[in-house]
Amino acid sequence: MDFKDQIKQFSERVSKLRDNIHTEEATKNAFIMPFLQILGYDVFNPLEVVPEFICDIGIKKGEKIDYAIFRDGSPIILVECKHWKQKLDVHDGQLLRYFHVSKAKFSILTNGTVFRFYTDLVEPNKMDEKPFLEFNIEEIKDGQIEQLKEFHKAYFDVDSIYQSASELKYINEIRHLITQEFNEPNDEFVKYFARQVYPSVMTSKVVDAFRTLVKRTITNIINDTINERLKSAIAKHDAPIQEEPAPGTMTVANSTASNQDKEIVTTDEELESFYVVRSILRTKIPASRITHRDALSYFAIFIDDNNRKPICRLYLNSPTKRYIGVFDVDKKETKFEIRTIDDIYNYSESLIKIADLYADTKK
Repeated sequence: MDFKDQIKQFSERVSKLRDNIHTEEATKNAFIMPFLQILGYDVFNPLEVVPEFICDIGIKKGEKIDYAIFRDGSPIILVECKHWKQKLDVHDGQLLRYFHVSKAKFSILTNGTVFRFYTDLVEPNKMDEKPFLEFNIEEIKDGQIEQLKEFHKAYFDVDSIYQSASELKYINEIRHLITQEFNEPNDEFVKYFARQVYPSVMTSKVVDAFRTLVKRTITNIINDTINERLKSAIAKHDAPIQEEPAPGTMTVANSTASNQDKEIVTTDEELESFYVVRSILRTKIPASRITHRDALSYFAIFIDDNNRKPICRLYLNSPTKRYIGVFDVDKKETKFEIRTIDDIYNYSESLIKIADLYADTKK
């Protein structure tokens, strides 16, 4: 069972059992400990998961946090748990104090249903007030599962997660602002569009009239986008299966009119493959330099977003066979069949070898 299936199964477990969970301790046993196990940590190994971890705060001695996950003898993640019925907003201050006196770089606040992940993006060694990742396990999306997977013991890399956290923080804040404007556009947002199509003075009456038009236009655009994606998905599902090229051969993308009409959609599996490659290359290349681009026939990974610095290509869209295309020092691509995303790790040596060529080059 892969990670996504484990999370989906855990989600069903929470929905099924929560009404029978009456205490905080029962929440830990039924929800939190199984969740940590899914992330690959041995909850019964006191060298890896320490329950009731002591975090002395100033003159207050013996303050304890529910769990601390250790790596190489140091805490890397703090976990504070509450009963599943409790709201988390009133408890983040407590976790903030623990974070300040700990060496851990990440912390989790959870009631077994809602999970909030924090770090110190705003000010070093001081936990941010807002989480960079938050989800309800009963409504978790595939993209959030991929973000959560970075915390799995097998993939955990502080620098890589920190980079992702920074991106997520701003993406979430921008998403919130966009959603706010879409639902109730403010005057400046409305005027930005109105001034470009309305030649007269912007009175308050005109702004109010355009506010309705802007909201309606946004709704129409969203609906049209959804309908186009549905049409594309249906067409792709109904299309005949194309024969895959043999391993070890080069693939040249066709620039036909039919290909140009298709929409490029980056899948969760392609993003997962990117995270795997990035974790492999982190020993040679900073995460910020490892980039990707999607094409109709493949998903490419580069250094510095430069097509002259290719690392590999992933061919994951076929329902029958999937491949990884690995480049050599002469930038010649060789394709190998893979069964799962984890098979990418089998080519770590080749990926690191090509990354060595670009490690010291300037962007």
